[in-house]
Amino acid sequence: MPINIPKELPATEVLKQEKIFVMDEDRARMQDIRPLNIIILNLMPEKERTELQLLRLLGNTPLQVNITFLRMRTHESKTVSKSHLDTFYTTFENIKDRRYDGMIVTGAPIEHLPFEDVNYWGELTEIMEWTKENVTSVLNICWGAQAALYYHYGIGKYELPEKLFGVYNHLVSDPKIKLVRGFDEIFNAPHSRYTTVSMEEIQNDPRLTLLSSSSEAGAFIVISNDEKHIMITGHFEYDAETLAEEYTRDHQRGLDTSIPENYFPGNDPNERPPNTWRSHTHLLFYNWLNYYVYQQTPYQWD
Repeated sequence: MPINIPKELPATEVLKQEKIFVMDEDRARMQDIRPLNIIILNLMPEKERTELQLLRLLGNTPLQVNITFLRMRTHESKTVSKSHLDTFYTTFENIKDRRYDGMIVTGAPIEHLPFEDVNYWGELTEIMEWTKENVTSVLNICWGAQAALYYHYGIGKYELPEKLFGVYNHLVSDPKIKLVRGFDEIFNAPHSRYTTVSMEEIQNDPRLTLLSSSSEAGAFIVISNDEKHIMITGHFEYDAETLAEEYTRDHQRGLDTSIPENYFPGNDPNERPPNTWRSHTHLLFYNWLNYYVYQQTPYQWD
């Protein structure tokens, strides 16, 4: 089934070329069906790229999904046009009286800042508090995952000696849990971050379950025992070339970033990196939409 997105969204044509089933609002209104309503709080600087990455994954299930993009009112983005934001995004004030079946909170390149020093932290905490009663399930990614662990469970982040950057092996701790149903016991996933969270604190918190971790990258998939919050500390949604482009961009900025680990064939940046995490990414998003959103959300909100 399709994702329902605005006709003029730049990602639409790319998705159609990839044979992702896309339906615009006009056709969607003609269908007698209860679609899932998913809101995406996109905190990434390259918003159009993130839109495409997430829509590609949300469009690969049997469920019809309506998408709403949310931006921070208290932050001015310098890497996307105001026209794009005004056309395709809304702010919390416009949706706070609605309820959503699912929500995705993306990462953001602000790990160096204490949470309280982020200029939109107050607005973000208001949104996170609102999700407790108004969203069935929230999927938090990278910095979004760290923010959720901090706000909801009091688990802080700490700086790493150097950037965690590459593709790492991860183990599944309990394959019976629905979110990782169908996963191999060992799978790959990319990471790109300067901070991390304590596996010990997560494992000692009775409200949380650590579903997957890596000896190199630490905690990866965490789920709250009430199944309300899912935290992914890496970037399952990344394309094959995303880390390569980030590596080039870091060096253009004068940063001494090491070559992404376990990524380029032969550790040669001139070689095209393969995507070795795609199938598990699709499976995780499929499981989330099916088991934690579709099968849990009320057919009609009160």
